[in-house]
Amino acid sequence: MLYGQLALIAATLFSGAAVYITLAEQPARLTLEPAALLAEWQPAYAKGLRMQSSLAVVGFLFGLLTWWQTTDWRWLLGASILLLNWPYTLISMLPVNKQLMATTPSTAGTESRALVQQWGRLHAVRTMLGLLATAVFLWASLR
Repeated sequence: MLYGQLALIAATLFSGAAVYITLAEQPARLTLEPAALLAEWQPAYAKGLRMQSSLAVVGFLFGLLTWWQTTDWRWLLGASILLLNWPYTLISMLPVNKQLMATTPSTAGTESRALVQQWGRLHAVRTMLGLLATAVFLWASLR
């Protein structure tokens, strides 16, 4: 059941990063003036995108492989919840992300601050999906 443990590790890493962003990084960036806030958000988002999207795919693949090997539906459920971050991000978050990436820090103002606040609320859903997938993988691994 090595693949199941790798799925759990990937989901846990995804969740840990998401919790950090939601509870530490986002509140800290919101204390900044709009130009500095956007100047911090843009590179942080670009780096976080690569890390979290990769972890979601890796966790999904390991969860899917474990389900295939064990036929335990909980692995498929956890994998699906973790992968749900992709369509959620593309549908709900991508329009906000594009607006924020298209804004230069020198033109940032109340609108860009409001968008970063909206982004934080949307990201909190990703955090919950990651934690839920982690809990399902843990439940499946304890059988």
